[in-house]
Amino acid sequence: MLGELVVLKEGVYEEIRQARSLHELEEIRIKYLGRKGIFTSVFKCLVRIPKEERKEIGRLANEIKNKVEALISKKKTKIKRREEDFLKRSSIDITLSPPLPDIAKKHPLTKVLDEIIVIFEGLGFQIEEGPEVESSYYNFDALNIPASHPARDMHDTFYITDEVLLRTHTSPVQIRVMERTKPPIRIIVPGKVYRRDADISHSPMFHQVEGLLVDEDTSFAELKGVLTLFVHRIFGEETRIRFRPSFFPFTEPSAEIDISCVMCKGNGCGVCKTTGFVEILGAGMVDPEVFKAVGYDPERFSGFAFGMGVERIAMLKYGIDNIRLFFENDLRFLEQF
Repeated sequence: MLGELVVLKEGVYEEIRQARSLHELEEIRIKYLGRKGIFTSVFKCLVRIPKEERKEIGRLANEIKNKVEALISKKKTKIKRREEDFLKRSSIDITLSPPLPDIAKKHPLTKVLDEIIVIFEGLGFQIEEGPEVESSYYNFDALNIPASHPARDMHDTFYITDEVLLRTHTSPVQIRVMERTKPPIRIIVPGKVYRRDADISHSPMFHQVEGLLVDEDTSFAELKGVLTLFVHRIFGEETRIRFRPSFFPFTEPSAEIDISCVMCKGNGCGVCKTTGFVEILGAGMVDPEVFKAVGYDPERFSGFAFGMGVERIAMLKYGIDNIRLFFENDLRFLEQF
């Protein structure tokens, strides 16, 4: 037993000497001096030792235990002093409050999309969604886009098979909604769309918001009123708006909507190509052929539809000149919003 105590003494002294932190020191204290520690076990074993040896072994065990307590206390003081000296030498002011973590901010596209949704929800429009992987029937045929139309060319569309593709616009959702719903209909469809196009103002994946209103006696004047209100809410009351005749296979008559250039306030600049106006969306009255595809009576019902690119709106609203900034995840850019 005496030999075991000598080995124990040498081991615990070395562990204390090697300790480098208060945490390590506390683990050593618990291991040897804790309620279930090694010295507790040693003292419990004394009753089984012959009387003539018990006194000597007990004395040595108490001596080692007291020495261990003293060494741990001394080492603890040394470690604390070393840590305090380090803090004094460093530039850290431990009395200061810790820095606050960076707080996440909404992506500019999310901010603009949320704003668009709030505006149209205030006008009674409901949100609808649809699949991003679409059939050519819903993406083209039912929208009165014939097989010979340039929009169906593979240079514009990501085809998965001859009849399955990544949707090129959110318009297929209006067909799906009209197939299962009878008028009146008043919806917007926010979502991702895909086209084979990439430069500073186009991306292979981008976001659109489609709008559709169908009822009896719907007029182009209502379309103009809705979009004028939207433009003034998103860009400000001072923004001028104009409707230019255009062509879309699924609307007739059709128009492109321009607003006074937000960069030069309509005075003419490089962004608006000196015209004072920039195009922001397309719209028009729903073509009767589209109503026939979903089983609506075009003699009874009329409606209008519009579609806009969220990136386009965000670039004009915030003065951003490169669409790729939205997708590069550069915090220097995103933190500005």
